[in-house]
Amino acid sequence: MSNQPSRRDAIRNLVTGTAALGAGAMLSSFRDPAAWESGAAAREKALATGEDPKNMALKGNINHSVCRWCYNDIPLEELCVAVKKIGFGAIDLVGPKDWPVLQQHGIFSSMCNGAEISLTKGWNHTDNHPTLLKNYTEHIDLVAKAGYKNLICFSGNRDGMDNETGLKNCVTGLKQILGQAEKQGVIIQMELLNSKINHHDQMCDNTKWGIELVKQVGSENFKLLYDIYHMQIDEGDVIRTIQDGHQYFGHYHTGGVPGRHEIDETQELYYPAIMRAILATGYKGYVAQEFIPAKQDKLKSLEEGVKICDV
Repeated sequence: MSNQPSRRDAIRNLVTGTAALGAGAMLSSFRDPAAWESGAAAREKALATGEDPKNMALKGNINHSVCRWCYNDIPLEELCVAVKKIGFGAIDLVGPKDWPVLQQHGIFSSMCNGAEISLTKGWNHTDNHPTLLKNYTEHIDLVAKAGYKNLICFSGNRDGMDNETGLKNCVTGLKQILGQAEKQGVIIQMELLNSKINHHDQMCDNTKWGIELVKQVGSENFKLLYDIYHMQIDEGDVIRTIQDGHQYFGHYHTGGVPGRHEIDETQELYYPAIMRAILATGYKGYVAQEFIPAKQDKLKSLEEGVKICDV
């Protein structure tokens, strides 16, 4: 997939851009976060005002989002317009330098980023802790001030380290920022990534390890980002995993398997059933599309993906 955009490159560019931007400039155009409504809230409002909910584009049971990096060749402003036209109002993996653009269009930053070093250098190596502590201390405050809630993080690669040592190091580092996250109402979310195809040597590549980390950290402000694409590759048994471990999951990403393309009939997962399983757990957060469109009309693929998940 050398001709496809790289999430690693996207994150590297975002971190570089964030470092060059002052906090005052980042926050100057932010609006009241109460102005945003989830799909469910919009549906309730429609019912209260007498609007026929059948006329609404989406059902309102799932809070939809989309990952920015999958559409990096589309200007952010154009993507904001497109998602509103489809009928939802959130974009994942957007950092502080781009929040003003989202704010101008009334789009919510459903999973913030920019504090991480990279996908390969994370909390499992103590050498990374000084930089990560500085970055996350700054970003937790920025996320809270902007009215957002979720901030992504990564375990990093093993680089020869055993899982127990990595677990211990992650707990040690994360506990140093969780007090601030709790105070600010920000949830730190570690993404589960597959190590079979895309992220060789990633430590947080299975739910068992990730759930044990959440237990040892021991804070409601630390969760796992359960990426359905990644965990289908490394584990499978997606619906049962969601049913059994949903209390440890704070966010979901989609993607077609194999290939990380459209989530339609060309791939092996049946997303309507997965979405129903997520709803059955009482989940109220966001589900973000994170597939790389293979079809020519990328925004049409996004619309179709959202509708597939709109159960």
